[in-house]
Amino acid sequence: MYKFILSLFCIALSLKVFAQPTGSGVTQNDLQLNTITTAVPFMAITPDSRAGGMGDAGTALSADANSVYWNTSLLNFAKEKSEVSLSYTPWLRQLTNDIHLSYLSGYYRVNERNAIGGSLRYFSLGEITFTDASGNVIRDDKPSEFEITGAYAFRLSEKLSIGVNGKFAYSNLTGGLTVAGVNTKAGVVGATDLSFSYYNDDAKIGSTKGVYTFAATINNIGNKVAYSELATRDFIPMNLKIGNSFKAEFDKYNNLAVCFDLQKLLVPTPAIYDFYGGDNMLISGRNSDVGVISGMLQSFYDAPGTPIEDADGNYIQNSDGSFQVAKGTKLKEELAEVNLALGLEYWYNNVLAIRSGVFYESKVKGNRQYFNAGVGFKYNKFGVDISYLASLNGRQSPLANTLRFTLRFTLGDSGSAGSGDAKPE
Repeated sequence: MYKFILSLFCIALSLKVFAQPTGSGVTQNDLQLNTITTAVPFMAITPDSRAGGMGDAGTALSADANSVYWNTSLLNFAKEKSEVSLSYTPWLRQLTNDIHLSYLSGYYRVNERNAIGGSLRYFSLGEITFTDASGNVIRDDKPSEFEITGAYAFRLSEKLSIGVNGKFAYSNLTGGLTVAGVNTKAGVVGATDLSFSYYNDDAKIGSTKGVYTFAATINNIGNKVAYSELATRDFIPMNLKIGNSFKAEFDKYNNLAVCFDLQKLLVPTPAIYDFYGGDNMLISGRNSDVGVISGMLQSFYDAPGTPIEDADGNYIQNSDGSFQVAKGTKLKEELAEVNLALGLEYWYNNVLAIRSGVFYESKVKGNRQYFNAGVGFKYNKFGVDISYLASLNGRQSPLANTLRFTLRFTLGDSGSAGSGDAKPE
C-alpha cells in the first residue's frame, strides 16, 4: 500500500517539474504566447470543493451532486439515491475582495436506468465604476452572470451510461451601457453537455480490488456570444474532457482514489496575422470566424505554430505565397492546448477525506499551474468539503490562495446502483 501511494505522489511531483520552464533562451522552435480566450468563462470555473481539492480532476470522480457539472452520466452509479450540494468560492481574491461564485446542484435517481438533476450557478463580478473617456463617472454597477442546468442520465447496461445537460446562461456585464454611441446588451447562451461513462466495480490492479471508471464529456456546446450588435461573436468555453479513475479498496476502512484528466478547449486557436502591403495578411493558422461545429473540429488542427523570421525580423514567404513555419511547432502547439489534471482522494471509514492534486496548463496557453489540497467530513446525511489552491507560479497569480467551500446533504435512503449489484432490467 505504501509503495502504491509513494508512486502516485512521484507522478504528482513530476507534473510539477514539467510545469517549470525548461530553458533560458528563445529559439525558432519555441512557441509564442497564444492564449485561447472565450466569452462567459465563468461557465468553466470549477464550482465545488471536492474536485477543487484534486487538481480539477473530476471527470471520472465517483458520483455526487456536483456530477451535474463534471459528468452527468455518472449519476446512475451514485451510491445515494438523492443529494443536494451548495458551494461558495471567493474568486480572484488577489485582485479584489467582492467577486464570488455560488453553485447549487442536486440529483435524484428515478430508478436503475434513469437519473435526473439540475444546478444553478451565479457569478458576481462585484461593484464596478463605469467612466467615460475623460474619466468622469457614469454610474456604479454590479455585473453578474448566471446559468441554469437541467440534467438527465440513462443507463445503457450494467457498466455503461450516457448523460445530457441542457443549459441557459445569461451574462450581463454592462447593464445596457452605451459606449461610443453603441448600445451594449447582455449575452445569452443556450448550450448542452454530452457525457459517457464506463463503470467497473469489480476491477483489480494486481491483488488490489477497486472501482475503475473511464469517462468522457463535451461541455458547453452552444451558440457564440456578442455584447453589442457591432461586436464580433465569441465562442463560449466548449471543452473536451477525458478522465480515468481507480478507487483502490484496501479494507473496509481505507480506500484511495486516483483520478487523471485530459482537458482541451474545443475553440479555434487564434491565427497569426501581419500587415503586408497595407493588408492584414494571414501568416499561419486558420480563420476563426467559423460556426460552432466547424470551430470544434478546427480546434484539433488549427494551431499556427512558430513562423520563421529572417535577420530583419520579417516573416519568410515561400514562392507560393505561404509563409514558412518552424518544423514540428504546429503539432507542439496543439499538444500544448491539452491541460493535465491529477488528483488523489483518501477516505477513512467513509467519514474523513484528505485530497490533493495538481493542474498543469502550458505557459503559452494561459499558464495556470497550481497545487490543490482539501479535506472532507461526512456524518450521516451531512457532508462538508473545503479546498485550497496554491499557485505554482507564485503569489503574482490571481488564482493564488483560492478557497472553496461545499455543503452536501443526502436526501432519502441510499440506493443500490452505486454498489454494482443491481442490474438494469
